[in-house]
Amino acid sequence: MVISALIPYLVLSAALQPLTGIIGADLGMSAYEVNLAQGLANAGYALGTVLSVQLAQHLPQRRMLIIYGVLLVVGSVLAAAATGTVMFISGHVLQGLCTSLLLIAAVPPLVTGFPPSKIRYTAVVLNMGIFGAVALGPLIGGIQADANGWRPLFWVIAGIAILAFVLILLTYQEVPAADPTATRSPLPVALAATGCIAAFFGATQLLTHRELNAAALAPLTAGVLVILVLLVNQYFSKRPLLIVRPLTSTMPVSGIIAAMSAAAASVSAITLSGLILADRYSPLKLGLLYLPEFGGAVITTILFAILFTTKGLHYFALTGLLCLSAGIALIAGTLPPSTIVTLVGTGLIGVGVGASVAPSLFIAGFSLRNAALQRVFAIVELLRAVAAFMIAPILVYIATTVMSNTEDGVRTALWICLGLSAAGALVGIALYWLGRVKPPTPSLANWFGGETAWYSPPLFARYRKNAKTPEQPSGPPEVEVS
Repeated sequence: MVISALIPYLVLSAALQPLTGIIGADLGMSAYEVNLAQGLANAGYALGTVLSVQLAQHLPQRRMLIIYGVLLVVGSVLAAAATGTVMFISGHVLQGLCTSLLLIAAVPPLVTGFPPSKIRYTAVVLNMGIFGAVALGPLIGGIQADANGWRPLFWVIAGIAILAFVLILLTYQEVPAADPTATRSPLPVALAATGCIAAFFGATQLLTHRELNAAALAPLTAGVLVILVLLVNQYFSKRPLLIVRPLTSTMPVSGIIAAMSAAAASVSAITLSGLILADRYSPLKLGLLYLPEFGGAVITTILFAILFTTKGLHYFALTGLLCLSAGIALIAGTLPPSTIVTLVGTGLIGVGVGASVAPSLFIAGFSLRNAALQRVFAIVELLRAVAAFMIAPILVYIATTVMSNTEDGVRTALWICLGLSAAGALVGIALYWLGRVKPPTPSLANWFGGETAWYSPPLFARYRKNAKTPEQPSGPPEVEVS
């Protein structure tokens, strides 16, 4: 049920690049309007992570899941049957919003709702479903673009959304609100909505404006600042909606930085390589060149199953960032890349993403009690979504506008991607060293029993006089749960 709910938007987010011109011509939409639809849908995805947590505190969670499923079907049908700009944008934005609503509402209960012996399989299937769907997106988009159409893909997506809704009904069981006594402050949702919409709107402006003017820079800058205000507000709040303060120890910070770096670098690298290769290959051939990314996702899923409950989880995330860096460097160093270079590079990117993002998310989640997983997952996904979907348009602007020609621009932007992935690895290593962390094995028995899976030292514990080390365990840090 969860996989069926997540696949529609995840596939589209990676498949739309070769279809934007076809959609625009069929619906009479300008390039700006098509890009706006994608930007606002990404904003909806980021916003939904916060909104879902707010609604889960006060409303029966599985009943809300039914509403989210209905809205996902409505949005998918609207997009597939669109006859104009407003109908398409409305449907696609609903797809983005409802995907994250379903993600935050359904994934944490899926992880914690079964015995510890099942979590390995749950994590592996989620990893394969989520990253496999994203990795297959370019090929699926290429197949559809080669047929000079777009509606068949959107109708298939609508069918998957209907399947998700049916499975929501078939797996229904009454689940009460998470915490009816929690504060009903609308401020976090308002800040998330304002920040996400402004930031993604500004990023969209960069794709259609050759000059860096106030129309793009002002909303982009303001949106990022508002998101930072949201994080600060929740850090200091006595009864926060999002759990920020407990995430500021060594391992959660390392995991979040690694996930953000990998997401931003990988999405941007695939988009940028598509810019330079689009004139050399047909959409179908270009999609086939990205097929090794899916192979990389399969390989990492198998390794993830082996390492998930061992201390190798930490090294696996680091290896993923190194593979991602190697794939980006390979493509950036040989522009325009040959067929072999592209195949090897995209395969390394697929391995890098699959090996870094999911392990990093669990490194953050295992550092807190599982009762807080939903709100931890929300803040992590919010930051990952902002990094993945907002940085790519900025780098595309650099590639197509700042430099004298597209090839030099793409090369420069790809080196920035390499810097992002390498920085994620280096910062993670530095934080582990500064925290005196020796990668531990997660204790699933403790985690399912209501404690943390391991002890995460404070940031910079090496230079704190009173900081405890993993060899001096005390009770896990308190998690502020409303």
